[in-house]
Amino acid sequence: MNQTVAQPVGQPDRRRAERAALRLSATMREAGRARVGVRVIDISTHGCRVEATNVPPADTWIWLSIAGLETQYCRVVWRAQEFAGFEFVTPLAEAVLERLLQDQHQLTESTINELRDIANRTHRLATNQTGSDTETLAELSKKCAVEAVIEGFRLSEAKPGDKSTPA
Repeated sequence: MNQTVAQPVGQPDRRRAERAALRLSATMREAGRARVGVRVIDISTHGCRVEATNVPPADTWIWLSIAGLETQYCRVVWRAQEFAGFEFVTPLAEAVLERLLQDQHQLTESTINELRDIANRTHRLATNQTGSDTETLAELSKKCAVEAVIEGFRLSEAKPGDKSTPA
């Protein structure tokens, strides 16, 4: 049931790897500034999308710290309101990403609802703005919404005694 998101007409796919939806607390830090809390809402071997109250402008270099991973040196590729896309200077190893995703595999119903909310907010932002960053944001919001719906169906089909059902 893995669905791909169609590219906008005339837009090449800039992504080098598929992103996976998740929800992780992390911190980012610009040179000479204090750490700021962010929420990683999707990730791939080459980068991630975060939600934060104060995101630096595009082409800013930052350090991103996610529990369980080495601190990643990243470039802010795009920014729209409270969302931003980061590109890792050194891509994550597939095994490292898989381990991180396994730790996040069981999403709770509240996390799924939160992903839906994020998808709705990013979609509203994308429809109220213009430009290539907006098209990227719209694409990401659609993928986030699809993954939230899939996880919601998965949870609703889980049997009450099933050990894989999140608490």
